[in-house]
Amino acid sequence: MVQSDANPDGLPIEVFDGLRDGLVKDRSQFYKDLAAPFYGANRPGAQVSQGVLDQFWLWSMQSGLMNAYMSIKAFSETDFTEDLKKFDVPTLVLHGEDDQIVPVKDSAHKSARLIKGATEIYYPGAPHGLMDTHQDQLNADLLDFLRS
Repeated sequence: MVQSDANPDGLPIEVFDGLRDGLVKDRSQFYKDLAAPFYGANRPGAQVSQGVLDQFWLWSMQSGLMNAYMSIKAFSETDFTEDLKKFDVPTLVLHGEDDQIVPVKDSAHKSARLIKGATEIYYPGAPHGLMDTHQDQLNADLLDFLRS
């Protein structure tokens, strides 16, 4: 996801440095603040319960600080290009089009281009946490893919 010579459309490293900084300075508040964009609760008309947001915070706080810190490096700076090109099994690329955490153009679209024969499903207006916000549609699409 990070901007580089190989990925000129990526996000500047400063974006990820900011995530790491927020995590270290006040990880509890970091996760509280991250919950709303993770589930799209900051969008007009969003219907995300406080319980879902609290659940996100609770689960996040149970992760180790070092693990969370290093995961930012892993998801932002690891280049999976050659790995994705080697996929030789049916692959479903599924993503929310309003993902504020991992923008669809910086991830799913690029992955789908690299995976030969990938099946793509994009949910208009869906956030990163679509497994909670769009669970019925997601489950139906997963079953359809698995049955195909």
